[in-house]
Amino acid sequence: MAGISTNMGSADRVIRVVVGIALIAFALAGPVDIDWKWIGWIGVIPLVTALIGWCPLYTILGFKTKS
Repeated sequence: MAGISTNMGSADRVIRVVVGIALIAFALAGPVDIDWKWIGWIGVIPLVTALIGWCPLYTILGFKTKS
C-alpha cells in the first residue's frame, strides 16, 4: 500500500483486533444450531484493517484516530 498512510491510532487498532478475533471465534466455535453463524466471518474486516493500520471508511469520512 505504497503512498497510503495509516489513519488509526493504537487504541483503535487494539479494539479492532479484539473484536475481530471474537467474531471469528464465534464463527468457528459458536453454537452449531444457528443458521447465522457466518456473520462471525465479518470479523476479518476489523482484523485486517487493524493489521494494516488503515481504514477506508475513515478516509471517505475524513476521520482519523491517529494523533
